Amino acid sequence: MTTAVKANDRLEERFRLWDHNGNGVIERADFEQEVEGILSRFGVEASAPGAEGLRGAYLGLFDRLARSAGTERMSKEDFVRAAESEIVSKGDAGFSEVLQPTIQAIMTIADTDGDGRISPTELERWFDAIGLSTAQAADAFGEIDTDNDGVLTVTELVAAVRDYHLGKNDIPLLGV
Repeated sequence: MTTAVKANDRLEERFRLWDHNGNGVIERADFEQEVEGILSRFGVEASAPGAEGLRGAYLGLFDRLARSAGTERMSKEDFVRAAESEIVSKGDAGFSEVLQPTIQAIMTIADTDGDGRISPTELERWFDAIGLSTAQAADAFGEIDTDNDGVLTVTELVAAVRDYHLGKNDIPLLGV
């Protein structure tokens, strides 16, 4: 499978996951529900530190994609086209600019010791929150920790999300 086909497949999968009410379009309410789901799965109250940052990051992502799509009711085709235009086609810069705030916000919630990095235990918690196993977290940690320092930075996490969407790894950090 070519990288372009894999990226399109992964974007279509992301659409399916974010279309929470299954009505065939992604709307602001779907992203709001995504935020509430993440907070719930992490066991974090909506008023807890980091929750507002997560909400702002996800709604900012929605707003950017909706502007690119020209609609606040994105069909699968609208969403894929907007994500391709705003993120995938811009390579590292697109993933960093558009997705880094979202990854940083999730990281803030997952980073229970507040050191600004994700430990193996914290990645296990992250994987549990997105429905993946401890064994998958251990395998993923080794692949994501590219500098082998035993912790994950936001840069390494953004690179892992980029590589997932480009078909270079199978680590779905944004959920399954």
